[in-house]
Amino acid sequence: MTLSLFDLTAALTTVRQCSEQLTSDEQCSKALAVMGSAIAERQDDILEANTLDLEISRDMAVPELVVDWLKLTPERVQVTANIFQRLAAMGTAVPMVNERGGSASDVPSRPVGIIGFIYEAFPDLGAIAAGLSIRMGNAIVLRGGGEASKTNQVIANILQGALLEVDLFETLIFPAYPTDESRIEVAQCNDIDLIITHGRPSLVEQVVQSASVPVIPSRMGNCYLYWAASGNLDQVYKMIIESHSGTPDAVNRIEKVLIHETLSENALTRLWNRLQEQGFTLKAEGELAQKHSLAVAEPLDWGSAYLKRTIAFRQVKNSAEAISWINTHSSGHADSIATGDYAESRLFIARCRSASLYINASPQFVRNAKHTEAIAIGVSDRKGATGGLIGMSVMREHQRVFHGS
Repeated sequence: MTLSLFDLTAALTTVRQCSEQLTSDEQCSKALAVMGSAIAERQDDILEANTLDLEISRDMAVPELVVDWLKLTPERVQVTANIFQRLAAMGTAVPMVNERGGSASDVPSRPVGIIGFIYEAFPDLGAIAAGLSIRMGNAIVLRGGGEASKTNQVIANILQGALLEVDLFETLIFPAYPTDESRIEVAQCNDIDLIITHGRPSLVEQVVQSASVPVIPSRMGNCYLYWAASGNLDQVYKMIIESHSGTPDAVNRIEKVLIHETLSENALTRLWNRLQEQGFTLKAEGELAQKHSLAVAEPLDWGSAYLKRTIAFRQVKNSAEAISWINTHSSGHADSIATGDYAESRLFIARCRSASLYINASPQFVRNAKHTEAIAIGVSDRKGATGGLIGMSVMREHQRVFHGS
């Protein structure tokens, strides 16, 4: 059934009313614990539906990258169940900020209200988004892709059943089943308070351009590494390899490397040989590519994500040139530097405008982070205290309250 904007608006009136019942940490924790147990117990049902989606997707020639994102494993399902249990064990953080001088004020946080999550493949990610949303007292509209429709439906049924089991309304998790129009309908529904989107850059940009409500876009790929003159070869290799090892979506993969022009030919050759042994395809700017018999990176490559094991290299004269290039061409969500010079690292921090910066550290993205507060759907180029992480902190809003004397 096609979900029109009128239908969605009418449905969300009820959803908003239901969200107002999420008034206690204990209530949310109980729901999350039951959801986690239900996902673990019904793993076979989820994987069976996923197998059907995979068969249909291959018949429809869905891109292999999307198929990889779609394919669930017992481990992925159990990680999802574990995230729910971890969320259940914590309370909702309600930070307060006090100011002095003039009128006294504080900044309490509260739920955003209704979150719309528009995503591609990743059926387990829809569940995680729902868990984060419930933890922070929100309702959520899940608009997954058609390639994962059967899996998404089973997961939504499981989560909604868990809500009913703890005497909450099932519409707190509201699946908007895909049609050709519903992705845009969700993005343009003013009854949704915040849109989060995750998938290929083409999907993310489509949502950003069409949305009529605030959007937090999840960025993938086109992350830069600046290999400074004092940078260590082994450190550079480790940073690149680890950045590509995220499962199933290496959100912060390093795809472009800027190299200081004084780095030796021997160091470059050693790095390239090691990367090629790991199955990487290498490209470079025109002159560098010609000199070392590499494929040429076209002008459009520098501002676009490959989303595969491909890396392009470019020489720069100094840190200032590297930072300027990164600020102009990277995705802006996670960029890094390999340097042995402390002053150079501070310059990079001061001038690089990316949401997250990594200094001699791998930018590898881990969704199920060790610290519960850092569990995240993805990473955005949005600056702020979250460092670009799209998790619980973006699912609450702040309201400044002033008190008279």
